[in-house]
Amino acid sequence: MTQLNVGLVQMDSVIKDIESNIQKAEYYIDQIGQETDIICFPELFSTGYNFDLIQDEFYTLAETIPGPTVERLAIKAKQYQTAIIGNIVEKDELKTGVLYDTAFVINEKGEYIGKYRKVHLYPTEHRYFRNGAEFPIFELFGTKVGVVICYDHAFEECFRILALKGAEIIFIPSVIPKNFEYLLDLRTSARAQDNQIFTVAVNRVGTENGFVYCGKSKIVNPRGEVVVEAGDQEEVLIGQIDTSLIFKERKQEPVFRDRRPELYAELTK
Repeated sequence: MTQLNVGLVQMDSVIKDIESNIQKAEYYIDQIGQETDIICFPELFSTGYNFDLIQDEFYTLAETIPGPTVERLAIKAKQYQTAIIGNIVEKDELKTGVLYDTAFVINEKGEYIGKYRKVHLYPTEHRYFRNGAEFPIFELFGTKVGVVICYDHAFEECFRILALKGAEIIFIPSVIPKNFEYLLDLRTSARAQDNQIFTVAVNRVGTENGFVYCGKSKIVNPRGEVVVEAGDQEEVLIGQIDTSLIFKERKQEPVFRDRRPELYAELTK
């Protein structure tokens, strides 16, 4: 498929209330499932994000992946034949007390196909989470997709690695507050244009302990142009991605052909 309809669920979350948040997610899937090929939710949509409010309850709220949330959303994915990307607090199955900020991917058959653990943790996140160490690629409807999470957005290397692995779309679940919209706008467009791919930023809205999240979820094309963009309230946005634009942009400006990786060793010193 070269054309995909992508649903961006820009939702608010009730702090520490997994059941309420999953029910809301299921409601939104019911609203747009028949119209979309892929649906993506914001960062930590099932628990909320604020560390001062959640604190050590992260350990009791955490789930394995796959686990209860993945299993429930997989039912919806199979029902509507739409892929789903979500982001929750994951507990390590083998290591007690080890948590990750993790995105999971369910395909259109309702099958769990993998996860991405956030590599670049924001300073406060180190209080509870461990860093991930891989940048996996997932295939949905014959299209290669990658996932990065919020603060990962600041590190262009993640996007280049995923693009070199063949990613055509990179999803970015986030919890970016107001007054930082400029980072969301700039980075989402820059990462798309730098790598001549589509980027899909899915940010949350609402307020937690004085933090107001800015929304502005969007899809950006390989030219760095915004295809669709949400406001700052809870809403669901559907936009179309035409992956044939990637080839056209790379033919016009063959960035990947003209790379000189033999000269880039200083980046790893």
